[in-house]
Amino acid sequence: MAVGPGTLPEFHPVAGVKIGIASAGIKKPGRKDVVVFELAPESRVAGIFTKNQFCAAPVTLSRRHLTATSPRYLLINTGNANAGTGEQGMRDAIACCQALASEAGVSEAEVLPFSTGVIGEPLPVQKIVGALPEALANTAENHWAEAASGIMTTDTRPKGASCQVDLDGHTVTISGISKGAGMIRPNMATMLGFIATDARIAPELLQTLASDLGEQSFNRITIDGDTSTNDACMLMASGQYSGPEITASSPALPKLREALQKVYLELAHAIVRDGEGATKFVTIDVSGAASQQEALDVAYTVAHSPLVKTALFASDPNWGRILAAVGRAGVDGLDLNALEIHLGDVCLVRNGGRADDYSEARGQAVMDREEITIAIDLKRGDVRETVWTCDFSHDYVTINAEYRS
Repeated sequence: MAVGPGTLPEFHPVAGVKIGIASAGIKKPGRKDVVVFELAPESRVAGIFTKNQFCAAPVTLSRRHLTATSPRYLLINTGNANAGTGEQGMRDAIACCQALASEAGVSEAEVLPFSTGVIGEPLPVQKIVGALPEALANTAENHWAEAASGIMTTDTRPKGASCQVDLDGHTVTISGISKGAGMIRPNMATMLGFIATDARIAPELLQTLASDLGEQSFNRITIDGDTSTNDACMLMASGQYSGPEITASSPALPKLREALQKVYLELAHAIVRDGEGATKFVTIDVSGAASQQEALDVAYTVAHSPLVKTALFASDPNWGRILAAVGRAGVDGLDLNALEIHLGDVCLVRNGGRADDYSEARGQAVMDREEITIAIDLKRGDVRETVWTCDFSHDYVTINAEYRS
């Protein structure tokens, strides 16, 4: 199950970025489960990573390599997370980087590793290493769709976004893919996301963009409230377009940021739409908050409530569950008579209780939709935050109960 059509876009190739895909048979024989990004010399890479203290070995190694040099290759495998694997996991991640570096003629530090899949199992290094020649042999600029499928785990469909924008007469291309369907409350980005542009972006600005855009997109989605051990979202800039370097003071920056934000949001929303067992795409819009933290506390309390999420799955306008979640969000001094809660265009709560003009039929009409907005106005300030989530269905339990079988 998933919400919306979920068709991949027509990907625009990004000059200076080639992608190769291979089958290592990590979890299923014949499945394309290894993806390699090859970046042109002098490309720049920035990223954000999970804050889970049990972060996977590839996360630790990617952070280390990013501080040492400019990466030339990204190596991604699915089917095995290489997390919770101790010192052996780090040795295995290093071995994979060394093997790709040797095949490609670069240094080990110029390879960033990424893994996703089952936690706690040894990484099948020889299978991955054995697939590298195949991946390197078929690198091409137009392999975005294949890569989107190659990084999937419990995803039911591949996820991608792509656009082009004119910056003062120079065309900039942005394409990206993401994966994730469960264990999603990123606390940085998502399980895995890779966005590339051919723009030439100053290094310090690139990291600022990666952090800010990830914060307002991937860091505002949740499926089940679980932060993965392997989250990573990378922004790559090949610098192959014909325009000048973009810095923090460039007049073209706002337009570039807007285009990047569009891609980031599409990729983040695609993860929620494909949440494990999801049948609803839910926007939780909290306004009138006194602080950002207050707004996020309310939004996530509603988003993570099993009672709210199961009511959404049942299309049951049980508005009392939403009210109860707002009330336990920990907002000090909340004025219950001032706040309002809306379901779509229907007011649920006003003056401390059910709105006078609310009717079950009007609430039901909204809950029957695939896409629903829950709007909460706290009437305490001018801060607004939005979080995106989905419902909990029977299939969520089935998928996760049978994940390793």
